[in-house]
Amino acid sequence: MLTIKVLGSGCANCKKLEAITRQVVSEMGVEAEVVKVTEYPDIMAYNIMSTPGLVINEKVVSSGRIPTPAEVTTFVVNALEAA
Repeated sequence: MLTIKVLGSGCANCKKLEAITRQVVSEMGVEAEVVKVTEYPDIMAYNIMSTPGLVINEKVVSSGRIPTPAEVTTFVVNALEAA
């Protein structure tokens, strides 16, 4: 099972990234836990310069922008292959 974290304070961009991520996981039928990380110290632990951030299995795959659903799909596929 994948652990996917959406890093952000809860702004509109962070919510959009969470929605895209949940949609992709659902469409792919992948078993994954999607977690929102909203506390500043927890976000900074991933050493990203700006939010929203996307972390899959503790690897930062995107930060500072909203990736497209196709990009999120690629991130998930790569994580599954690496597992």
